[in-house]
Amino acid sequence: MDELNIPIDINTNKLLDWLISRRHVSKEWQNNILRIREKINNAIQDMPAHEGIIKLLSGQHINYFHCLKIVEILKETEADTKNLFGRYGSQRMKDWQDIISSYQKDNIYLAEAAQMLIRNVSYEIPSLRKQITKLEQSQLESEKKIKDYSKIEATALKEFNVSCEQLGISGKNIKNELLELLKELPHIYTLTSEKIKNVKLAIELYSEFNKFLSGKGADSEVLSILKYLVENGNTTTYEYIYGEKPVKIEEASNPIMEKEDESESDRIDFGSIDFGDKDAEIDFHISTDNSSIDFGDTTLSENQDIDWGSLNTEEGFEIVTHEDLEINLEESGIVVENSGLDGGIATGDEALTILDNPKIHEQIINSLVELSAFLKMRLYEMSNDSDLLAMSQMQDAPTILQMQTVESITTLNDSVNVAFDQLTNKRIQHLHNIKHSPKYVDILTASLKQKLSVVDKMKSNRSVLEKKIKELREEARNIDPLIKLLIEKTKQLQMDIQEDISKKYKGRIVNIVGGVNML
Repeated sequence: MDELNIPIDINTNKLLDWLISRRHVSKEWQNNILRIREKINNAIQDMPAHEGIIKLLSGQHINYFHCLKIVEILKETEADTKNLFGRYGSQRMKDWQDIISSYQKDNIYLAEAAQMLIRNVSYEIPSLRKQITKLEQSQLESEKKIKDYSKIEATALKEFNVSCEQLGISGKNIKNELLELLKELPHIYTLTSEKIKNVKLAIELYSEFNKFLSGKGADSEVLSILKYLVENGNTTTYEYIYGEKPVKIEEASNPIMEKEDESESDRIDFGSIDFGDKDAEIDFHISTDNSSIDFGDTTLSENQDIDWGSLNTEEGFEIVTHEDLEINLEESGIVVENSGLDGGIATGDEALTILDNPKIHEQIINSLVELSAFLKMRLYEMSNDSDLLAMSQMQDAPTILQMQTVESITTLNDSVNVAFDQLTNKRIQHLHNIKHSPKYVDILTASLKQKLSVVDKMKSNRSVLEKKIKELREEARNIDPLIKLLIEKTKQLQMDIQEDISKKYKGRIVNIVGGVNML
């Protein structure tokens, strides 16, 4: 077989080693390459304005094969400097011819071209591709984060809207809207007390059951506060304690009612004296003419007798306090008006309705829980043939107890559950806490604002990521043409090297195989 017809296949990564092993280039070829690169840099500084040269010099590392093309172009641009002997007088032409001559010495150009080809195939192009992959990965991660932020934003906004709906506010001016809701409490308590009245039969059943089991003929004191509420409605605490309506109700000023832009929490009122009950204040003024002392509605001249309770002439006078709510009228110091109307002035907690009074409110809830537990137990006993009233020794039970059925007890339990739900629903709990807890309204406001803050933060984060994605896409678009151009130039360099090596082997076909063909 003719040797000239056998192609020479050279692996891309082994190209430089192949050239050195065949003694086409010297092992020390790099010692002279820096001097040649310096000559190229100097020659570039003075170049004619030619489209072909501009294209050759743009966006790539100049090699020997570019220099050959530049010389061909200079033959046209510098033709007027050619003398009779065919030599060019142009310094440009001399510089580039010197560069080509330096390249051709020991085939330095071939070693440099091989190194460029290997670097482009193994490093430059893969690096740019990895950069695009990294940019695309960053885009995917950013898009995933945007979805996560959108979910968090939607969840926080939903929670905010649900909370506002439960409270009955729009959420535009949260604290002020919450304070405005307190005006609805009296109406809500009225509706609630009407619902609670439906448990009257359940209370009667429970009372009869307790009287029968205890053997007491008199009415046992069970669910007393609940009985009172059913019979009398949502009266003031004063009326519940003393059994009569007050002549006047003086509700203590509520600092919680201050609007959000009115911060007066640090203000001290020296016209009031705090005796331990934060809601009860005694306000008195001494006139400047010393003729009378003003105790609110009653003015006593200095000649009138004042009843100070138990006086001690040696130590002044003694103030008697009453810790227990269950005190009689004589100890309470109620003043009977001359008009003949019973009662006194309801102040502090006594001015609150029993549903509005935190302590009594809790007692009512506990009473409903107790009543519901009793009814559930009766249902369980009646449904499992373990009813005490069905036993022979219980045949003398009152008719109201013996006449009850599973259906009637279920109906009574349902009425108790309705009353309980009405009194403990989230809306009424929020309003009750807002009125009676100075910090609660601030905590609730901060909680709602926090949800809005999360919504705003997620929107901001999404905006930043959307901008980042746009920048990443733009950067990837800018790199893509660079890769295509580098691949094109690498393919051209491959052809130039193959052609040059082929000349050294009498025109044999040379194939540079491997990575360069995988671009």
